[in-house]
Amino acid sequence: MELTYEHTAVTEEKRFREFDVEKIREDFPILKRMVNDKPLVYFDNAATTQKPNVVIDSITNYYTYENANIHRGLHFLSEVATELYETARLKIKEFINAMSASEVILTKGTTEGINLLANTMCRADMLKDGDEIIVSQMEHHANIVPWQLLCERKKVKLRVIPISDEGELDMEAYKNLINEKTKLVSIVHTSNALGTINPVKEIIDIAHSAGIPVIIDGAQAVAHQKIDVQELDCDFFVFSGHKLFGPTGIGVLYGKTEYLDKLPPYQGGGDMIRTVTFEKTTFDDLPNKFEAGTPNIAGGIGLGVAIKYLNTFNFADISSHEHMLLEYATEKMLEIPGLRIIGNAAIKSSVISFIIDGIHPYDIGTIIDTDGVAIRTGHHCTQPIMQRYNLTATARASFAFYNTKDEVDIFIKALYKVIKMFSS
Repeated sequence: MELTYEHTAVTEEKRFREFDVEKIREDFPILKRMVNDKPLVYFDNAATTQKPNVVIDSITNYYTYENANIHRGLHFLSEVATELYETARLKIKEFINAMSASEVILTKGTTEGINLLANTMCRADMLKDGDEIIVSQMEHHANIVPWQLLCERKKVKLRVIPISDEGELDMEAYKNLINEKTKLVSIVHTSNALGTINPVKEIIDIAHSAGIPVIIDGAQAVAHQKIDVQELDCDFFVFSGHKLFGPTGIGVLYGKTEYLDKLPPYQGGGDMIRTVTFEKTTFDDLPNKFEAGTPNIAGGIGLGVAIKYLNTFNFADISSHEHMLLEYATEKMLEIPGLRIIGNAAIKSSVISFIIDGIHPYDIGTIIDTDGVAIRTGHHCTQPIMQRYNLTATARASFAFYNTKDEVDIFIKALYKVIKMFSS
């Protein structure tokens, strides 16, 4: 079996499925289950999305019929597993429109992708003592803590773009933060806590005008809007499979070849080497240089299948449906006495964070769970956002394309139940 991944074209069905939410729900077996004798209403999609049957089946099939280690194996199963894994990489490449499959590094997830960059950029002298990195006030901890650890090692300074009361970036402040010491911008595409969709193309263009590379944390964006890394012209883009209807423990770091070639390996071990002696090791080409050891093979295959599944839909249909849910839920929630939505950006994803006067978010989440409604409560790994709004926590409902208006109605009814319990 000859495997020529770099030149293989992954062809997908170009005719999109009719967008029928009830038929879509049939693809997701967990949506049929009962919670506390009530139908599950799953509104925790910003934390992780549910998985369609085709993804679940692909993982089962791999372990049942195709299980073998990939790369360099000459036997049948190894070649089959290798082709499945590398075909998944090609699907990812086409999904985000990377120039080459070698620019697609498979990781454990968004967090590992950012940590890989934070650890290798300083070793490549892309970040030195006295340099500055720009992030924003709405970042997930995964796009804060790795840079703080770097700052402690290299005396690099973190500069922060403030956000408005509505939850939007102060773009004038961003422009003013850029100076001759700025060597990197690392910014979230879509806030997991506020739902804000940032103007990342404008952010990238401003940075590039000063010769500064940009990392985009796309974890919350890839499942809700079409991503084209060449059109964005971002230098790096990271995301996680489990937020894209794929398995946990798998993610993607996209990087432009010119930068990935400069960066040293993140980890050492098997599969990322060309030669090893006790005197010297030479490293393999991209993407192998950054993929030491046996990878999450089943996860990679499952992510490729999740992308193939998503490709059967028109992303415009997905975005339209989710926006309808966002507007409908927002309208209904604003009618609830004492409820306040945190994050009211003009351009939002399908995320609503909220508080209710006099009721702790944990109590909200616990009570509505008795009605089968799953939401997230807490600081959402965005403590700086909580500090910005003088909060300790919020409740958060987040929608995916398999959610419905009927589910929103159940959610709203459950919130009125919460208020009634506390008022009595």
